[in-house]
Amino acid sequence: MSALGNPKLSPVEAPAKRGAPEIPAPPSRGAAWKWILVLVAIGGGALTAWQLWLKPKQPDPAAAALASVRTTKVVVGPIEKKLRLSGQTTSKEFFNITAPISRGRESGSEMILLYLIPSGTRVKKGALLAQIDAKAQEDHIDDVKDEIERAEADIRKRKAEHAIDTENLNQTILIAKADFEKAALDAKPAETRTVIDQELLKLTVEEAAARYKDAQSQVRYKLIGQKAELRILEITKLRQVSHHDKHVVDLVKSTIKAPMDGLAVVQATYRGGDWNLIQQGDQLMPGQLFMKVVNPENMQVEGFLNQSESDIVRIGMTARISFDAFGGMSFPGKLYSIGAMAAGGMRSGNFIRSIPMKVTIQGSDPKLIPDLSAAVDLLVERQDNVKKIPLAAVHKDGQQDVVFVKRNGRFEKHAVTLGLTTATHAAVTAGLDGGEEIALSRPAGV
Repeated sequence: MSALGNPKLSPVEAPAKRGAPEIPAPPSRGAAWKWILVLVAIGGGALTAWQLWLKPKQPDPAAAALASVRTTKVVVGPIEKKLRLSGQTTSKEFFNITAPISRGRESGSEMILLYLIPSGTRVKKGALLAQIDAKAQEDHIDDVKDEIERAEADIRKRKAEHAIDTENLNQTILIAKADFEKAALDAKPAETRTVIDQELLKLTVEEAAARYKDAQSQVRYKLIGQKAELRILEITKLRQVSHHDKHVVDLVKSTIKAPMDGLAVVQATYRGGDWNLIQQGDQLMPGQLFMKVVNPENMQVEGFLNQSESDIVRIGMTARISFDAFGGMSFPGKLYSIGAMAAGGMRSGNFIRSIPMKVTIQGSDPKLIPDLSAAVDLLVERQDNVKKIPLAAVHKDGQQDVVFVKRNGRFEKHAVTLGLTTATHAAVTAGLDGGEEIALSRPAGV
């Protein structure tokens, strides 16, 4: 059903009449000035706060220059003057192991390593170090044995021939003797014969005597000749025996054993355009050094000293030894050997001379092996309880040494007297007190 279908309507009150809208009155001029004053006061307070607390302060130029100078303090303590040397580690006790040298015609032949102990191996005395191929040598020894047997057979044969010759000579002597005796008997009844026959018989006797005497002398000379021939054959045999014995000794030398307890260090050789360690299968020349057996408990550093520094170095100086390969490892040492003459190096002129020196290492370590590069700091001089400063803090004012001491916010120049000087520090004998603060560089304007 529609709402319009209700014929009876409710009465509604007539709306009241609205009046004209109210317009707010404009503010007075005094209230505006109040707000302006408040804003000005807030801005002024903020500006004052920024000026007093928030604004970064501009540094004082003098204070900035003073703060830019690095300083240090005078320290009281020991000062040491050291000399730095370099060298390589070696052992004071060692044996050189070289390839054997044959003493016969094979002395120049090359030898092949059938076995070689690894470098760095700890060995006991008598341990096998290397084995050299000796097959050719063994075959040659067999040949020499045959030569000895042949020489013995020649001696036996010559002795038999000499016996036959001697017997023939004895028979010749007997015949000559018989002829002489017969001629002597024929010459006895010479009185019944003519003078010519007597002379002929006499000549026959003399001829037979001469043949008999000649036969006797030939036997004597023949025996001397036979003895000489036998001696020649015996000497030939002795030569072959000596040859055999030499090669037997060389054969024994092809098996190389450790002569003492120690560390086996294989040497390097130039091969393939570079230095490499000798290894199994390489060829060695007679007399070539291919290994060392060293005592690692008794090591040293071998190096060179510049001749200009030789006047400050003395035997017995203590040292500290460090190693390039092991940064945390160091040992005390002592200088025990200085060369008598300076020598020039291959890469430097003759005017640069160096003196060999040796420093014993007092201590041991499994890592301490030969051929390590080492640095030796020799203690030249030490002073205790001295005032020391860095050399960077010392400046020259004419001929006078000066430093700049910081006092009361500024630097003051002070003359000082220096004592022992090292590469980095100097001892001060006068002009400073311990604990004073000094500049490391020259301050500006001082």
